Amino acid sequence: MPEHAHTPAQDHTHDHAHEGPPAEGATGAAYWDARYQESDRIWSGRANTVLVREIAGVTPGRALDLGCGEGGDTVWLARQGWRVTATDISGVALERTAAHAAEAGVADRVDCRRHDLTESFPAGEFDLVSACFLHSFGDFPRERILRTAARAVAPGGVLLIVGHAGWAHWQENVHPEVRFPTPDEVVAELELPEGAWEVLLAGEHERAQDQPDGRPGTRTDNAVKVRRLA
Repeated sequence: MPEHAHTPAQDHTHDHAHEGPPAEGATGAAYWDARYQESDRIWSGRANTVLVREIAGVTPGRALDLGCGEGGDTVWLARQGWRVTATDISGVALERTAAHAAEAGVADRVDCRRHDLTESFPAGEFDLVSACFLHSFGDFPRERILRTAARAVAPGGVLLIVGHAGWAHWQENVHPEVRFPTPDEVVAELELPEGAWEVLLAGEHERAQDQPDGRPGTRTDNAVKVRRLA
């Protein structure tokens, strides 16, 4: 969904870098549809590396991919045997996710649903809820959305949250309202009931990402992985 802002990803599907605010008068959906229509592909088509690292080998079940973009994470999960609900605010993004799933031969395990997560959320319980780079400019209630995501996790299931730890050193911070919480802040803001959840991961990591001029670079991201016990 549009809770991303974009530069072309180098090593994963979504790399939200907040290039500019929506055009005056544009709705969130209209802005992100237009953004995706600027090129045939924005993301690499590969799954986010943290998702692969943390979920590979987990017994597949029902998964929810929040902000699926063009479907890199969704298709990877489906290939592992997960039944995936892929959601995004952009209908263009969802069309690309569906096409990617069809090309990969996993369309029967992917259900694309359009949601503006500020207004609606997919129904049901899921064994995995993945929120990779769910950032946005403007009045975006990320904490509230992630708390809703936690409530959608089935007993024994996992919530995985991956986000930027800050702006890349080559980016100008043109959106001072955008906040990048620490892993501990993410855990605290989830307001998980005591004794009902287990924190499996809360830390920062560095990854390679090419700069806009093509030179190699690195940036710092963070990840939180929690399991619902009851």
